[in-house]
Amino acid sequence: MRAAAGGYAGDGQDGAREGEASAFPWDAVIHVGLCRLRLSPRDFWALTPVEFFAMAGGARPRDATMARDGLEALMRAFPDG
Repeated sequence: MRAAAGGYAGDGQDGAREGEASAFPWDAVIHVGLCRLRLSPRDFWALTPVEFFAMAGGARPRDATMARDGLEALMRAFPDG
């Protein structure tokens, strides 16, 4: 949430230029909190950023599935016979 407070984004992922602050995606965050999670406005605004992150699914483990090209590379490296 540093960007919301005018902090430096600088990672190039949000369209901000080097050294510029990026806008915080309030529309998306409010939509997730009020519509998807069905929180009351009182409960939504009482959350800390860490609590919201966890509730929105950001704290769940990454999917450990393999992409098709990774499987094909393993099959070439370790053929069955």
